[in-house]
Amino acid sequence: MTKIKQICDYLNQNDNYLILMHGSPDGDAVGSAYALCRALRALGKKADCACCDPLPRRYSYMTDGVENTNHNYEHILTVDVADPKLLGGLRKEYGDRIEVAIDHHASNIEYAELSLVRPEAAAACEVIYDVICDLGVAIDKKIAECLFTGIATDTGCFKFSNTTAATHRIAANLIEKGIDAGEINRIMFDTKSFARLDLERRVIEKMEILDEGKIAVLVLTAEMQEGLTPDDLEGINALSRQVEGVIVGITLREKEANRFKASVRTYDPVDASMICRKLGGGGHIRAAGCELKMPFDEARSTILAAVREELSK
Repeated sequence: MTKIKQICDYLNQNDNYLILMHGSPDGDAVGSAYALCRALRALGKKADCACCDPLPRRYSYMTDGVENTNHNYEHILTVDVADPKLLGGLRKEYGDRIEVAIDHHASNIEYAELSLVRPEAAAACEVIYDVICDLGVAIDKKIAECLFTGIATDTGCFKFSNTTAATHRIAANLIEKGIDAGEINRIMFDTKSFARLDLERRVIEKMEILDEGKIAVLVLTAEMQEGLTPDDLEGINALSRQVEGVIVGITLREKEANRFKASVRTYDPVDASMICRKLGGGGHIRAAGCELKMPFDEARSTILAAVREELSK
């Protein structure tokens, strides 16, 4: 029996699900969770979604009409979560109860009783698409919007190297469901608040270009993030590798005193996931992250040392 068949049998045979996504949720996490939630509800199942952090406002078109209705969940699922520690504040309550994990991160630690992990997939939403199809659920416009958003955001609007022919075929099938792909891409990639533009200005002013232009370092202090929403902060990491000649972009975002989220973005031949895995994190070849619980100067030197070690190979 294939893994996807096992998962579909499990989903059909049980009920009362809670679907968890990782903290600081992106389009793929939200799209995966709400597409699966809508599909399970279409089967007559009880299903809700949860995240330890507020969902960015820009994703409201995916979440509208899917309010949580239950609080006594029998079965816990995760989507787009490589490690339970990424669940943040939800880990304590649900981390030991995860029965199914559906993901596309090569760094997934296989923590669930039943895991479906496809690193070759450009987005978790590609895997969720196959699950929903195998469940026999008709993909309606709302499910299609969720899936398309996850695929578009995790491929950088289909321009990242993880984009495959299969990615485009799935996207085409979703567009045929009547979604407005142009409007979704406008919201995801071409719309910024003035606060976000001002943040980009301040971040760029303090950007460091190191190692003969191969490394760019961005820093987001707590002060710089004051008054900003999750929408304003999302995608800021991409700036680090948009400078010509930069191979590795690093973003250090201060979460609290002596605690930083390090995000690494790379171009060939550097593996971002290898860099972050050494520091207790993980992710994809071109985009990965880790948490550094230490003062800023130590965090900066630690992530730079890991990057330089990988660059020297």
